[in-house]
Amino acid sequence: MCDLVARTGRLQQRYKDGSRLVAGCIPFRYLEEDGNSESGKVVQVLMISSSSGPGLLFPKGGWENDETVKEAAVREAVEEAGVRGILMDFLGDYEFKSKTHQDEFSPEGLCKAAMYALYVKEELETWPEQKTRTRTWLTVREAVENCRHAWMKEALVEGFCKWHKEKMGKITDED
Repeated sequence: MCDLVARTGRLQQRYKDGSRLVAGCIPFRYLEEDGNSESGKVVQVLMISSSSGPGLLFPKGGWENDETVKEAAVREAVEEAGVRGILMDFLGDYEFKSKTHQDEFSPEGLCKAAMYALYVKEELETWPEQKTRTRTWLTVREAVENCRHAWMKEALVEGFCKWHKEKMGKITDED
């Protein structure tokens, strides 16, 4: 049984200029290749199954009025993917149109997602959405191939991969 509970509803949801504001992250870790040293590490990213169809996603969800955007990104990682870690840098804002989240404040379903890198330190045994989501560790190349949404692929390739190469000094399998 999970002691954590996922937030639901839209009462605390933030909107700006007709777009629902969303926060999310690209969780990552390093996997040693064949027991080699630092240089032998491969970057893996964590993706989750969608609750509304095929394909894999990164954790993301509504940014609420009682939290910062960083707190929202961390919360979504726990709720949807069951991971905790160190929230690293901002990767960028990504706009998309939601087919399932249209409401009076965003009738066209426009969303703007603030995405961050999250260095995973802990995988929880139980988490709020584990009954509706599975989590899968993938190489960056595998993640690009399996990513459900074009905007998430862009966040991965143009945001995460470029950030990782520049800030972390490591090369992903996409380079």
